[in-house]
Amino acid sequence: MAKLTFVGGIHPYDGKDLSKDKPIKAILPKGSLVYPMSQHIGAPAAPIVKKGDRVLTGQKIAEAGGFVSAPIYATVSGTVSAIEPRRTVTGDMVMSIVLENDGLYEEVEYGPVKPLEELSKEEITGLIREAGVVGMGGAGFPTHVKLSPKEPEKIEYVIANCAECEPYLTSDYRRMVEEPEKIINGMKVILRLFDHAKGILAVEDNKPDCVETFRKLTASEPDITVKALRTKYPQGAERQLIYATTGRAINSSMLPADVGCIVDNVDTIVAVGQAVLEGKPLMHRIVTVTGNAIADPRNFIVRIGTNYHELVEEAGGFQTEPAKIVSGGPMMGFALFGLDVPVTKTSSALLCMTEDEASKYEPGPCINCGRCVEACPGRVLPSKLADFAEHGDDEQFLAYNGMECCECGCCSYVCPAKRPLTQEIKSMRKIQLAKRKK
Repeated sequence: MAKLTFVGGIHPYDGKDLSKDKPIKAILPKGSLVYPMSQHIGAPAAPIVKKGDRVLTGQKIAEAGGFVSAPIYATVSGTVSAIEPRRTVTGDMVMSIVLENDGLYEEVEYGPVKPLEELSKEEITGLIREAGVVGMGGAGFPTHVKLSPKEPEKIEYVIANCAECEPYLTSDYRRMVEEPEKIINGMKVILRLFDHAKGILAVEDNKPDCVETFRKLTASEPDITVKALRTKYPQGAERQLIYATTGRAINSSMLPADVGCIVDNVDTIVAVGQAVLEGKPLMHRIVTVTGNAIADPRNFIVRIGTNYHELVEEAGGFQTEPAKIVSGGPMMGFALFGLDVPVTKTSSALLCMTEDEASKYEPGPCINCGRCVEACPGRVLPSKLADFAEHGDDEQFLAYNGMECCECGCCSYVCPAKRPLTQEIKSMRKIQLAKRKK
């Protein structure tokens, strides 16, 4: 039986009070928009427009480059001014469509929508694929692929990841407070794909208002249950979430479907509902703009392609010059070199801090205290794995299950010697994954 938690984990300062009580604000982009062709895992999308073309909001501008890929849609009306490499949040130069916003926001007419009960499973996954829905929690895996397991009859649980355990992020919380029906409707769509599945809305117990709302809304839904999970980071990590809600364990060589589970985050489930029930493609997402350097931290409904500079402006600008800017949260996000980059389907947050805590301390030698082992939710030995990674010892790294690290950052957070354990292990894991591909 699931115990609603997992072994290991930490309780960092969550910083959610900065933005959690302010309603979501919709913003319109002011300048040009940039649409990278790689906003997802898999093959890049292929442009189907050319320089000089005028497009409308909701018009497809790039076709999926394969089965594991996703199309991209214009989020404003305007003229294609360029198709060229542009910088993204990771620092990479990615082929992108640049769209000059005409400020009119003229929109295409969407086709008629059939009732959910009249749609076949193939039609449902087709609509999700055509809408360009991907995992919006950060991974960017095309959702139609995730919802097409080899043995769909063996799927027993569809889990909505409503935990939002990453510090400072509150976009999922605001969605649950303001639009809980959209999450439930999206869950109903996904459940239509699996004959034997039950839905689980997995919420951390530090959000009692969301738990109560969901329980009221699902009181007459026998196939959907609400589980209040113990608040702990990284409760929202896929492996930990599955274990906490079902008691089933997976490792790095397995998929959730191997233990009868499908996991999707809040924004992804909402996008699924929108694609199937409204016939609209993925064009918006909620982004948390927060941190003690931001004048007015809050959540925004943002059109994909919007420049990060505009997000900061909408949040009142910087009240203090930030020492560090992070795309995502402080535990699993990554530092930005600048703000001249676009919002993509996987952009969850922009965190601007007045102090760079990570660079304050000089790493020291391991004191063998074991805190990293105690905190590790993957049940590996981070200090040893970091040593193997630092010395390039592939054999020992693999022998000590280095690939089971989920890169959550717990070990680096608790290390009294301030060793960059997660970073060392993450680098070695990337090398091993690259070798497997070869």
